[in-house]
Amino acid sequence: MSNKDSGKLITVDLLRHGEPGGGDILRGRVDPELTDRGWRQMEAAAECAGANWTHIIASPLQRCRDFAQRLAQGRQLEPRIEDHWQEIDYGDWDGMPIAEWRARSASQFRSFREDITALAPPNGETFVEFRDRVLGAWSSLAGLPGGSHVLVVTHGGVMRVILPTVLGMPLNQSNPLHIPFACLSRVLLNVNGRNRRASLLFHNAGQPVQ
Repeated sequence: MSNKDSGKLITVDLLRHGEPGGGDILRGRVDPELTDRGWRQMEAAAECAGANWTHIIASPLQRCRDFAQRLAQGRQLEPRIEDHWQEIDYGDWDGMPIAEWRARSASQFRSFREDITALAPPNGETFVEFRDRVLGAWSSLAGLPGGSHVLVVTHGGVMRVILPTVLGMPLNQSNPLHIPFACLSRVLLNVNGRNRRASLLFHNAGQPVQ
């Protein structure tokens, strides 16, 4: 089979932000900066990737954006800061202590396990809206030139949409996927016209940072 027949190949690295400030709270659109440990976690993940990235894309929230901008500057790249890669908007839940949030959201998440339309944070973004936004951003990567190697610096919730989609898992059954701070995953896209295939090459690479 020729290269033309097999389509163009695009490598995508997905990097969750490192540890942010603010303590044990729900972080959607609230915007704490990275802790010193969070910076070290992301630096270690980037080193582990060992990649010659051609593109760097990031969520505009500073726990993603700041690292992406510094990394891009060191590699003479112009980062793309894109709203579509933001975390879900948790509305009234955003910034809430985790213990309180779990109590308030428990009934919605029980329903969510049966029906993804059930998750609708008050005054926030529904899960279906979030899913469609993220998958639109994901689909747009197919427009990059063949041979591109892109780093997307984003959030745990975003990765819980993309990785189950790649793996063919139900989006409301993604709990078995461990996505810690500075989680690094690599996906290979094969794009042949409207036909697109994705393969997970590795997940949660790198060493823990204390």
